[in-house]
Amino acid sequence: MSDFDHPHFYTELPRELIATARNYAAGARFPLHSHPRGQFAYAATGAISVLTPQGNWLVPPQRACWLPAGLEHGMQMHGQVTMLNVFISTQAAAGLPHHCSVLDTSPLLRQLLADAVTLDALYVENARDGRLMALLLDEIALMRPLALNAPLPQEPRLARLCTELFQQPRLDIDVDAMAARANMSRRTFTRLFRQQTGLGFAQWRQQVCLLNAITRLAQGQAVTRVALDLGYSSPSAFTAAFRKVLGKAPSDYLS
Repeated sequence: MSDFDHPHFYTELPRELIATARNYAAGARFPLHSHPRGQFAYAATGAISVLTPQGNWLVPPQRACWLPAGLEHGMQMHGQVTMLNVFISTQAAAGLPHHCSVLDTSPLLRQLLADAVTLDALYVENARDGRLMALLLDEIALMRPLALNAPLPQEPRLARLCTELFQQPRLDIDVDAMAARANMSRRTFTRLFRQQTGLGFAQWRQQVCLLNAITRLAQGQAVTRVALDLGYSSPSAFTAAFRKVLGKAPSDYLS
């Protein structure tokens, strides 16, 4: 079943789960919006940046993002993206997280998604197709969350500086320089930053750099170029940091 021309078709369909597929060109953007259903967005190809008022999330190829109903979010596509979506009613989504999450995907889940988007819009719920969709929901609920987000502080000065850093991340951006730009002492800056994000600035800065790296690597850029652009001393230092946070070397993670 391909995406529907009518933008609210999936909200009106009398089914708990509705699966759609859509192809997007590299660089395609969607401004802040929300859905009355929860959205499970799987990047079959390409990578997807998700922006919410709470922060940035990055969905690498073959991973997914869960967006609860009503959550404002924008999206940007990196590379040519094939997105498989499952729109889930609030009742069916009761067991899913109440916040935005990037999720791993199992081979079973990927196959269920591939099958789900081929079903008729009004699939028979008490037959094979309905059971497939029920299993799809069960499998989504089992997926492991991934540390692929950078929370955005709500304090206006910090939010402005962090938004700028999202656009041009560098590992060598100094905490003292950030504090001065926020017109705060170093002590006040570090205390408030951790209070609002749950992370120290150095850890947050590295997370932003890694999200940017995944985006660029998914577009086919070389590890050496990405590492040096982000301020790592060498490709091996970048690979070590990548492996420490994400558990795999960049080439293995994106394969």
